[in-house]
Amino acid sequence: MAGRRPHRFGAALALTIVLATLAVFPTTSAAGGEPGTAEEQLAERYAPVLMLQEQEHECDPDGEPYTPASVEAVLGNPQVALRQVGNDDPVVMWGPTAQDLFGLRRGFYLDFPGLALAPGCVYERDNRDFTGDLPPTVYAHVVVQPEHPDRLILQYWIWWYYNGWNNKHEGDWEGIQIVFPAATAEEALGVEPIEVGYSQHEGGERADWTDAKLERDGPRPVVYASAGSHASYFGAALYLGRNGSEGFGCDDTGGAAVRIDPEVVVLPTSVDDPDSDLAWLGFLGLWGERGEGPYSGPTGPADKGRWINAIDRQERLRDGSVVVPGGDGRGAAIADLFCDVIGWGSEQVVAIKLQPLRGAILGAVGVALAAWAIRSTSWRQVEPLPIVRRRRFGEIVRAAGRIFAKRPVAYVLIGLAAMPFSVLAGLLAGAARAIPLVGDLIELTGAGLGAALVLSGLSSLLAFVAIVALVAWVTGEAEAGREATFRAAARALWERAGDLAGALVRAVLIVSVLSLSIVGVPWALRQVFRYQFLGQTTMLEDRGGAAALRRSTELVRRRWWHTATVTTLVTGSVAVIAATVGLVLLIVARPPFWTLSAIVVLVEVLAFPFAAIVMTLVYGDAVHETDSIGGDLPVPGRPAG
Repeated sequence: MAGRRPHRFGAALALTIVLATLAVFPTTSAAGGEPGTAEEQLAERYAPVLMLQEQEHECDPDGEPYTPASVEAVLGNPQVALRQVGNDDPVVMWGPTAQDLFGLRRGFYLDFPGLALAPGCVYERDNRDFTGDLPPTVYAHVVVQPEHPDRLILQYWIWWYYNGWNNKHEGDWEGIQIVFPAATAEEALGVEPIEVGYSQHEGGERADWTDAKLERDGPRPVVYASAGSHASYFGAALYLGRNGSEGFGCDDTGGAAVRIDPEVVVLPTSVDDPDSDLAWLGFLGLWGERGEGPYSGPTGPADKGRWINAIDRQERLRDGSVVVPGGDGRGAAIADLFCDVIGWGSEQVVAIKLQPLRGAILGAVGVALAAWAIRSTSWRQVEPLPIVRRRRFGEIVRAAGRIFAKRPVAYVLIGLAAMPFSVLAGLLAGAARAIPLVGDLIELTGAGLGAALVLSGLSSLLAFVAIVALVAWVTGEAEAGREATFRAAARALWERAGDLAGALVRAVLIVSVLSLSIVGVPWALRQVFRYQFLGQTTMLEDRGGAAALRRSTELVRRRWWHTATVTTLVTGSVAVIAATVGLVLLIVARPPFWTLSAIVVLVEVLAFPFAAIVMTLVYGDAVHETDSIGGDLPVPGRPAG
C-alpha cells in the first residue's frame, strides 16, 4: 500500500494543475464548450446574424463594401492619426493604441486616411487592408438599468470603418439590443427574451421576440444592414426616412445578400485599468474625422445614453418602419422620387461644402436664369378669347387661368375622365401576369417593368389626348357663346372618336417605327412635337387621321423650338406640381400610400385640364401666325355645332 502513495499524490497533483489551468483559461465556444462566464454564454448564444447587400465588384456603389470590423483595425495603425481640436487640429500622435486613448475626452478624435466628403475608393480599400485577417466582430454589453432591476439588456455594438450614406463620415457605431425578463445574466440564460430593438440613425425600431417580422436563426436575431448607412432593419426592403429618428432619406436592405456570422467580444460597463486591451472603451472622443454636424465621426459606445439607460432607449423606439411599396403606383413613384431627390440633394450639399465658391456661382447662375425666364415674356392680362390670337407665353398662362375659372366644374370633370385610363393600365398589367404561362414568361424574362412602362405610357398618352380634345371643344364652345357641359363634350368626343383615333394611331406608329430604327430617334422626337395639336385640329377644325397630322405639322413647322419648349414646360409643370404636393405630404402629413396616390391623382386631375387650356391657346397662337388670321375671326373649318 505504501508503494502506491506516490502515484496517488501524482494524480492529485495533476488534477490540481488541470483545475487551476481551467480557472485561469476558461473554455470558449471556439474550443467546443460554453464560454466561462454567464455573460459570455449569453452573448454567444444570441450573437446576431448580419445580412449585407452583395457587392458585385470593387467600389460598386450599389453594394456594401464594409463588414462589421474590429477596432483593432485602427488601433496601433501607423496610418491613423490622433488629433486634438484647435489650432488647425494638430496631430498628437500616429498609430494610437487602446492605452493611448484611455481617458481622452471630446477634444480628441481619430483621423483615418482619406477625405470623408470625397471618399472615392480610399476607405473601401483601406478597410480591406486594415482588417486583413481580423474576423468580422461585434461587441456585446450586458446592462441592467437601475430604474428597471427586473429587465436585463444584452447589447450588440457594431463598428463600421466608414459611413457612405447621405451623411458621409468616418467611423460608424450601430447595433441592436435584446431585452430579457431577468436581473442577472445567469437568470437570462434560463428564460426567453421578450423584445428586441434595432438602431436606425438617431432612433430605431422594436419588436416582440415572437413578432413575425423578427427573423431568427435559432435564438440568433437576423439583422439586415442598410447599404451605406448600416442602419439595422428586420427585413429586406427599401425603407423611407423622413426625420432624424428614421433618417432623412432612404435605406436599402434589398437585393442579393451576404451572410456574416461575426465573432463576439464582451465589453465591461467601464474600464479602470489604463493598460487593459479594452482601454479604448474609456475614449470619449470621435471615432473618425471631425466635420460639421452630421459629417463628423461618432463617439464610442460608452458615451451613448443607451449604454446605461438601455430600457429608456427601448421605450422610445418605433413599432415599425415605412416600407416603400413596389409597383408603379403614384404613391410608390413619389416615394422613389423622394429617395432620388434626397440622395441628389445630399450630393449637392457635399459638393458645395467641398467647393463653396462653385456652389455660390451655380446658385447665382440659377437665379439669373430664372429671372431671365420670367422677364423674357409678358405677363399682362389680355382677353382670354378668341382662341386664335397672338399672345406671349405669360399672357397665355393668365388667360388660361381665367378660362378655367369660368367653367371649373366642366374642366374638373374632364380631368376626372382621365382616371379610368390609369386604372385600365393597372388592370391590363395585372391580367397579363395572371394568365398562365404569360405571367410566368413575364416574371422569367423580367419584362414586367417594361410591360408596365408601355401600358403606363399608352394610358397616359390616351388620357392626355382625350383631355386636350375635350378641353379644346369646351373652350371652342365658350368662344361661340354656347354653354358646354361635360356630357355634351363627351358626346362630341364620341362623334369624332374615329377621326381622333385615326390620327393618334398614325402618330404612334410613325414615332414608334422611327424610334425602333435607333438612327431615327431624332426624327421621332421631331414628330412628337409636330403632332402636339392633333387634338385641337380634330375637334376645332373637323379634321381627322392624316389630315389632322398634316395640319398639326404645318402649324409647328416654323415654330418647332417654341412648341417643343412650351410643351415640355407645360407638361413638366404638371409633373412637378403633382410631385411637389406629394413630397410635401409625404414629409409633413405622412398619409398612407394609397391616400397619397389618391391626392396626387387629384392634383393631376386639376392640373391636366389647365395645361390643356394652355396648349389650346398655344395652338391658337400658331394658327394666327401660320394663317395670318387675327382679331375675332373664327378658327378655320370650325364646325358650327
